[in-house]
Amino acid sequence: MMFKTDNKMRAGLSALALMIGAAMPAAAFAQDASNAAPADGGNDPNQPRLGWYKTCTKQDDADICIVQNLIMANNGQLVTAVGLISVDGKVNRKILQISVPTARLIPPGITMQVDGGKGQKLDYAVCLPDKCTAEVPLTDAMINSLKKGTDVTFTSINFRRAPNPIKISLTGFGAAYDGPAISDSKLAESQKSLQDSMQKKAEEARKKLEDAQKAAKQQ
Repeated sequence: MMFKTDNKMRAGLSALALMIGAAMPAAAFAQDASNAAPADGGNDPNQPRLGWYKTCTKQDDADICIVQNLIMANNGQLVTAVGLISVDGKVNRKILQISVPTARLIPPGITMQVDGGKGQKLDYAVCLPDKCTAEVPLTDAMINSLKKGTDVTFTSINFRRAPNPIKISLTGFGAAYDGPAISDSKLAESQKSLQDSMQKKAEEARKKLEDAQKAAKQQ
């Protein structure tokens, strides 16, 4: 499913894709996040994450800033990507984009709920082989709600027709949105720390599997 868009929108989409790719060079979207993360995976202290942060770049005649949060499973697979995109130039635009794994049911879209408030449906804008992305115009009311909230839950429906809610803490969102963009050096440092954590967890999982296989052979 594709959609029509102008140069500014494409710039925002391209920027978010680049930021996700830069943040997680070793990760790929899970085919089904239902087994990759718990419903409150965004609050799991053992789950690798960078938290909320802002990156800014310039594309053609547009200045693009993205406040984002990437949620991954312990195996390094990206479960949910949130991007609040601000495009400033000849055309000003603000967009909220949510990316989830592929193999989603399209009509239900993604439901966004801040704390216990009323859920808002986000329709999918595009589905690619590795992810489905929903988007909606970003309003001041939405931004204020996220700033005041404790957590936000994004629920998609997988191909088994099972809801897949991912809860993300809003701690640090306001500071990231109103504050300066993260420096390249700081982002690189955070990425390295995250990759080291992912590698350590992968090695621990591999060792547990090897130990279990050895124990099974001895029985």
